[in-house]
Amino acid sequence: MTDILDDLQWRGLIAQHTDLDALREHLSQGPVTFYCGFDPTAPSLHHGHLVQVLVMRHLQLAGHRPLALVGGATGQIGDPRQSGERQLNPTEVVKEWTGRLKDQIARFLDFDGPAAATMVNNLDWTQEMSAIDLLRGVGKHFRIGTMLSRDIVARRLASEEGISYTEFSYQVLQANDYLELFRRHGCTLETGGNDQWGNMIGGVDLIRKVEGATTHVLTTPIITKADGTKFGKSEGGAIWLDPAMMSPYAFYQFWLQVADEDVIRFLKIFTFITREEVAALEVEVAERPHQRAAQKELAARVTALVHGETELDRVLAATAALWGSGDLRQLDEVTLRSAVADLPRAQVKLGEGTVVDALVGAGVEKGRSAARRTVASGGAYLNNIKVDDEDAPIGHADALPGGLALVRKGRRNLIVVELTD
Repeated sequence: MTDILDDLQWRGLIAQHTDLDALREHLSQGPVTFYCGFDPTAPSLHHGHLVQVLVMRHLQLAGHRPLALVGGATGQIGDPRQSGERQLNPTEVVKEWTGRLKDQIARFLDFDGPAAATMVNNLDWTQEMSAIDLLRGVGKHFRIGTMLSRDIVARRLASEEGISYTEFSYQVLQANDYLELFRRHGCTLETGGNDQWGNMIGGVDLIRKVEGATTHVLTTPIITKADGTKFGKSEGGAIWLDPAMMSPYAFYQFWLQVADEDVIRFLKIFTFITREEVAALEVEVAERPHQRAAQKELAARVTALVHGETELDRVLAATAALWGSGDLRQLDEVTLRSAVADLPRAQVKLGEGTVVDALVGAGVEKGRSAARRTVASGGAYLNNIKVDDEDAPIGHADALPGGLALVRKGRRNLIVVELTD
């Protein structure tokens, strides 16, 4: 069971820890119950949460017992951000989001067997506490100087916005979660992102003061790109795991665009790839970078992990069809629409409008003369078929599911044509 720490280090998934040697010894003594917390401050997990879920899965596969905490209580407050107070969401919204996050997390963990996972909600014990209980039983063990020295608190205090007592108190609630899980489940390890280090250490200190016990903390690094910038934003915002917020096709394409300098490291972090597989892909990146084998492997593995193999098959079929090597008519409407959601588009009247109209309407060509020259030179395609007649109307036979057609100029300029009656 101690090999798991070596594996996590190799994958670049360990940033800070209370004492790695002590934790290694602790893990060697038998299955350890550990927890990671997720606050429902949004209706979906994103790629940053995925790192934490994967760490939980690695530990579970090594024989340790996960507690997946969804913060029905702390989610009503939210931990302090780098700048500005969080908006306090209505209680019923937080409750709904709590359920959604539970469903997402549940897909990654096993809930049967000797290392069965358990789902917990900190609202269960927090709502039972009175203000006096919180202040006497927990608050008296915290020192203001220590709380003020937390990095995020210090930054907020130095900012124009300052920090409210609500967000300042978040660290007390998170520490109490660790104490409750220690008492209720024998939990002795908390995992989380490195930005949570101060809050997590607060739980270790609280358990030591109240119970006289030693517990552990293990954080993952904030994932950055090779240039030092934070990883994980697309043109549409966060990299959500909910397919309703980011389609599986867009999700796949995001991972496909990872730079050569980052792809091997991200394969270690975001997949369960073996060392032998990594070695082979490192050769591919070095010798045949244009084939993007590592990026394709990363995109496929993460998409299958998050959305399932069936959805990955749809994405791969859509990717092939969109760029000329597959049959567009084999795609269902939902997959097709998600695949073309971010493409330029034009409206063309069914049976009357032409490819020339589409090229001009989408802004791919500046005028009809230029569009006609593109068609005449063999550079225009309708549903992956070369267009020979610039005056031929787009008809019913050209319509794809959902009343769409695809026009391509050259190899890479693809537009969506919405066919109207």
